Amino acid sequence: MQISVTADGLERRLEVAVPAGEVEREVEQRLKRLSRTARLKGFRPGKAPFAVVRQQFGEQVHAEVVGDLMRTSFAEAVTQEHLKPATGPRIEPIALQPGADLKYAAVFEVMPDVQLKPLEGIVVERPAVSLTEADLDAMIESMRKQRPVFSEVQRPARETDRVTVDYDGRIDGKPFEGSEGRDATFVIGGGRVLPELEAAVAGASAGETRTASVRYPESHTSPALAGRTAEFTVKVGKVEEQSLPPVDEEFCRAFGVESGGTDALRAEVRKSMERELEEQVRNRLRSQIMDALYRDNPIEVPRAMVADAVGRLQIEMAQRIGARDVKQLPPRESFEEPARRRVALGVIIGEIVRAESLQVDRAKVQSRLAAVAAGYPNPEEARRAYLQNPEAMQQIESSVLEDQALDAVLARVRTTERQMSFKELTGFGE
Repeated sequence: MQISVTADGLERRLEVAVPAGEVEREVEQRLKRLSRTARLKGFRPGKAPFAVVRQQFGEQVHAEVVGDLMRTSFAEAVTQEHLKPATGPRIEPIALQPGADLKYAAVFEVMPDVQLKPLEGIVVERPAVSLTEADLDAMIESMRKQRPVFSEVQRPARETDRVTVDYDGRIDGKPFEGSEGRDATFVIGGGRVLPELEAAVAGASAGETRTASVRYPESHTSPALAGRTAEFTVKVGKVEEQSLPPVDEEFCRAFGVESGGTDALRAEVRKSMERELEEQVRNRLRSQIMDALYRDNPIEVPRAMVADAVGRLQIEMAQRIGARDVKQLPPRESFEEPARRRVALGVIIGEIVRAESLQVDRAKVQSRLAAVAAGYPNPEEARRAYLQNPEAMQQIESSVLEDQALDAVLARVRTTERQMSFKELTGFGE
């Protein structure tokens, strides 16, 4: 087998030539095996003359052999040349005809060589936060706001009131899908309904009817509504004033604390806040380490891997905003730099894993799996589903291994401390 390699940045063009004799020997062997069982008209199974079998199946078998030899010879060639393909090759046939050497070119990108800068040169700032009783009080007050109590009042509706309404909408005098509602409730200022409807009922009392004109944007997901104007009639059935519940036994039970009263509730809330603090501190450190690794180790990355990362970022964006049409997403160019960063950091983390001889910690994988499954209605069922999904488990294992790599980096970098409040670190209340 003859091999030649040319390079252009990370791109490699690998030209391979497999001797005609090797191709012919493989074709001959396969045809002989086939002749033992071949069913041809006029002959008993396995009794057809070899020349007839070759005439009948020779072209098909030659094509199969060429395909198989391309795959095996490519694998041998990259091993021989010590190449690390980043993606699958683009095959360019050069000579495939029977009786001649098999020649083809494989074009692909290779993984970049990474020479990591000393990790000891990285400086990160670790937040130092102590939970105070005031922080705890503020969190419980926030929890009270999550479970407001509503009491019916006989006055015009205002901000934070909950209203119960019947509404009917028309476009050009005709109803449309979703244009009618009965006993619908929403909080004025809550942002859960069209702002025009909120504005229409503000100042209205029970029994009053108001009208609202709604102009749907051109980008609306429903073609039937995009750019159209609907006229709504809204009748207020009830106005309820909002107040906060007392922190009593019932309130504690609403948050899963069945016994121990407010003391037990405060203890559970403190534990939850401490867990959040721990996670936020880790995220801060992780972000700083990633920024430093990316800054200190500039590398060229394969274009194909960047293109794949762009596609994944687009899918993630579509899921976050609920977009069903790619036209609703920003252009691909806006994802290029985040994709390049993601790929580069993946390569750098991979080099850290190699340099530190890290192996995925199975106990941490099980712990991460349990944490992921806990977010589902039926954790045990979710856990089994993950275990039966190799791709999903690979993602969890990769995430754990990345955390192990970051822990290895954190053990080597220089760390300073910065005093911060719970609110400053977590953004609580903003």
